[in-house]
Amino acid sequence: MTMKAIFDSFKNHFLISMPHLDDPHFEHTVIYLCEHTEAGAMGIIINRPSNVDFTELADHLGIRISSPRLTSEPIYTGGPMEAERGFILHTADKVWSNTLRVNDEVSLSASLEALEDIAQGTGPEAFRITLGCAGWDAGQLETEIANNDWLVCEADLDVLFNTPSDMQFTAATRVLGIDMTRLSPDIGHG
Repeated sequence: MTMKAIFDSFKNHFLISMPHLDDPHFEHTVIYLCEHTEAGAMGIIINRPSNVDFTELADHLGIRISSPRLTSEPIYTGGPMEAERGFILHTADKVWSNTLRVNDEVSLSASLEALEDIAQGTGPEAFRITLGCAGWDAGQLETEIANNDWLVCEADLDVLFNTPSDMQFTAATRVLGIDMTRLSPDIGHG
């Protein structure tokens, strides 16, 4: 009788890039994992603002913004996959037809209706709009974690939605009690 390995899902966790991770898409990033199964994983980079703001996105999609505080809301680069597709990582207080419920507190949506509600000020309590996402095939993320490319910790809602993007990397590492400035990119590579 063979024993099957127990799969450990990191859904609703942060992936924090290690200094030696040599990929410009993921350098100095924090990724929120929305899905992680034996078939693969999908997440959103949460700390990389793009050069697009909500006004530009709304104009492009023909959406009228009625909430003035949203006009300069940044749009984030969520990852290198599906770079033209919009994703909204948000609190679970709102649901649309294609919303993926990550857990009781966080959901992921990718609909025009969600963006329209946000533009009208009737969207979720907290959100982060991204273009693109990050994805891994079966076993790929586990290999990268085993190679120490990523630190993994439970997601923190305050870091996810209330921390400015330029502070999220440091805030996420503090959840683990680590000072990343003390880690050299050369550790373990002699």
